[in-house]
Amino acid sequence: MSATFAAPDAVRTAPDAPSPRGAGLVVAGALLVAHPALRPYGDATVDGMAAAFASPAWLVSHLAAVAGFVLVGLGIRPLSRAAAAMWWIGAGLVLPYYGAEAFALHALGLHSSGAALAAAADAVRNGPVQLTAFGAGLLLFAASAVLVAVRGRALALPFALAMVLFLPQFFLPPALRIAHGVLLGVGCVLLAAAVHRRAG
Repeated sequence: MSATFAAPDAVRTAPDAPSPRGAGLVVAGALLVAHPALRPYGDATVDGMAAAFASPAWLVSHLAAVAGFVLVGLGIRPLSRAAAAMWWIGAGLVLPYYGAEAFALHALGLHSSGAALAAAADAVRNGPVQLTAFGAGLLLFAASAVLVAVRGRALALPFALAMVLFLPQFFLPPALRIAHGVLLGVGCVLLAAAVHRRAG
């Protein structure tokens, strides 16, 4: 007498189960929308710098960007290992700058104001070493995003466009910077769909 045993359904991987990496990309999208939406823009004037830098929203918005970039690096690996490696090198160059923006400028805003604060903020932001590293990191982010799209991931096109525009958007008014954040968030959600499709 023989019996045939079937593997329980519970131990099988459902083909339509959400990918953890895909879910991380959706969260990344929300965080990268939050960054420009929550960021105070008073630092555009000397008189507004102290209030902008000292605001809790300054910290939250910049840390949202940091977390978003990390989650993107984790999420794109299934789509292209080369692009993921490029992204992480870029992150190593970009994240120190965001850390200085988040922590150094926040501390300066709490303890100084006026021309002294403006001079200190300029020194933190615009030194040749930090600007070179930051710019190179953003170019690597853009190249990584384009590589994912070139590898045949049509869903990655909005994300690639948003990352190509990431450096230029710093020179735009707040409303357009927020619109760029929305484009980037949509791009991340579509990347998540690409990861889910590949997993399926």
